[in-house]
Amino acid sequence: MADPVPPTMEEARRHQMYPVLTAAELKRIARFGSKQHFKAGEFLARTGESSPGMSVIVSGRIAILGHDGLGHVSPIADMGPGDFAAELAELAGQPAMVDVRAEEDVEALIVPHDQLRALMVADADLGERIMRALILRRVRLIEANVVGPILVGELTQPGMIRLQGFLTRNGQPHTILDPETDPDAAKMIERLSPDADDYPLVVCPDGTILRNPSEQELALCIGLLRESAEPRVYDIAIVGSGPAGLSTAVYAASEGLSVLVVETRAFGGQAGASARIENYLGFPTGISGQALTARAFVQAQKFGAQFVIPLEVARLDCGGGLSRPMSLEMTDGWRVQAKTVVIASGARYRKLSLPNLGDFLNRGLWYWASPIEAKLCANAEVVIVGGGNSAGQAAVFLSGHAAKVWILVRGSGLAETMSRYLIDRIASAPNIEVLAETEIVELVGTQQSGLRGVTWRHRPSGTDTHRPIRHVFQFLGAEPATEWMQECGIDVDRTGFIRTGADVEAPCPKRPPLAYETNVQGVFAVGDVRYGSVKRVGAAIGEGANVVAQIHGVLEAMGEAAEKAAVRTV
Repeated sequence: MADPVPPTMEEARRHQMYPVLTAAELKRIARFGSKQHFKAGEFLARTGESSPGMSVIVSGRIAILGHDGLGHVSPIADMGPGDFAAELAELAGQPAMVDVRAEEDVEALIVPHDQLRALMVADADLGERIMRALILRRVRLIEANVVGPILVGELTQPGMIRLQGFLTRNGQPHTILDPETDPDAAKMIERLSPDADDYPLVVCPDGTILRNPSEQELALCIGLLRESAEPRVYDIAIVGSGPAGLSTAVYAASEGLSVLVVETRAFGGQAGASARIENYLGFPTGISGQALTARAFVQAQKFGAQFVIPLEVARLDCGGGLSRPMSLEMTDGWRVQAKTVVIASGARYRKLSLPNLGDFLNRGLWYWASPIEAKLCANAEVVIVGGGNSAGQAAVFLSGHAAKVWILVRGSGLAETMSRYLIDRIASAPNIEVLAETEIVELVGTQQSGLRGVTWRHRPSGTDTHRPIRHVFQFLGAEPATEWMQECGIDVDRTGFIRTGADVEAPCPKRPPLAYETNVQGVFAVGDVRYGSVKRVGAAIGEGANVVAQIHGVLEAMGEAAEKAAVRTV
């Protein structure tokens, strides 16, 4: 007798994905929305267009339909009284991911984005059920391949890997079509006749076709990034959305402060790319960095924090102390003002000192190890450069896919730089080998062919070894990302890490410096970018939580200063 087929995620958790609200629960929701009527055939929401929010069905029936840029329509769910149409896009105020169509005359309670967040905070039990449903529905959309942008091209193209990684790390549903196997993709290629540099092609939800777009162009296409943001002065602008930035956003927004988070690539930072974190409090079986930071990302949005991804800060104008807000200028010219700024921009991995390094980015040279890269390394040899926890996590993860994993470290071993549990895990893996006092001296290949070989040298003996390895993962320690704030005169150490607290001159003569405050009043630093910080996820989260209490004091002082200024003008 054949083994029973395990249920799909939708089958196993359908009651959580599509909970039916009771009459009493509908009454509790009513004060957060307003009733509207729709005739049969009308749309309550359209893919790619501004969503009205969550639609709770009072009477009638609706259909949830996936609708991609090639015109394909796929049924997702049918709903009736007590059901609600929404997923994470409605929580974040982003364009609708799906079509919502009335199959017969419908009366619905429409709950706008801001009121949906207010509902979740005000009614914890109901908010928990709705939040769980929103998350599970997004997971289903990611797995279903029926909504979101369509990426057309070969799976191993550098541009394809780049954009696929961007969408995956930001939790965005998408579909990949290979013109060699998909007839729709082949027809598109024949019609557009793209050049080699045009790949991958991207079909936006509205049918617009982009040729090898940047991450910012792709984000605009899917509504993850808007052309302009709400013109306002935020209580806090957070630069970076790694664990420290996410923690700051969650605690600040939950305490009623207006929060904007600016991120250059994807929420989670380097921690978001960790295959498995096993020493974080409360997760005895471990948790992936993507799962941990995705929960924090949604949690921050629940409390009203706003995110702009991907945008890079080019310059910080520190303003006029307490009398004038600070200003962040982005590389595209957009500006945002804030009363306080929290720098949580983290640190970048240092690069190998090799002349042709840039030829191999996304062509065999990687700075993180996700399932996308793991699939490319199946049954092959790979090299990991570095001896920290990130390198160890990557090695353990890739050992389940690659035939052989070489770890190259400049020091005498891993004991001084890596957690014991990872060292033990590496020692027990039969296909991982650690080469101490060893460094890469040559990368072989071209920009067109990609990486074709690696030569490393054992420094004490001077012996060189060459192997036909096509994948190198770099985890070489950290360099702070602080160039953009230099004009403000923020104090840094000789390597660029930001000094805070007792390490700086007090920004306000009436009090000692706060623990995470820089020498510029109203500017704080938390996480890996801060001089003297403990480079651990738990420590970064703790700093993000603690800095909010200090910001409250500064904002209170700003309020008092504003009141005094108003009195003087009168």
